[in-house]
Amino acid sequence: MAFYQFHSEQKINASINEIWDFISSPTNLKEITPDYMGFDIINTKQPLEKMYDGMIIGYKVSPIFGIKTTWVTEITHIRDKEFFIDEQRIGPYAMWHHQHLIRPIENGVLMTDIVSYQPPFGVIGAIANKLVIQSKLKKIFNYRTAALEKRFGIYSVK
Repeated sequence: MAFYQFHSEQKINASINEIWDFISSPTNLKEITPDYMGFDIINTKQPLEKMYDGMIIGYKVSPIFGIKTTWVTEITHIRDKEFFIDEQRIGPYAMWHHQHLIRPIENGVLMTDIVSYQPPFGVIGAIANKLVIQSKLKKIFNYRTAALEKRFGIYSVK
């Protein structure tokens, strides 16, 4: 069984409070997800304004080949204005663990993402990772970088 990690870092021209308020609200996920992913939150019966430990979030998303799938994640750990972790409970991966870390830096915030994942289907999943999944993750995070720059401005040391 193959296991992979994807790392992403972005410097953001905003305060820690602004970034935390934005990333800790599940309703903002759609803004930083490419349109072609068809991202929609489906569990609207609970308030989704702020994340909390144990929060379950259900989505419909098309991660590969436009195929709609249900993805359910749980917020397993959260430390205000420092980090949160989401883990897949139902979805396209055999395992998904995503750390969202933020810390203040000069004139902004450094946001670091560490995604640990295991594709399904053993050897076939390992081949799919090499051919499709790695590049898809990179494109998704590149889109997110651009969306956050559009929202908060391009980072610069003044």
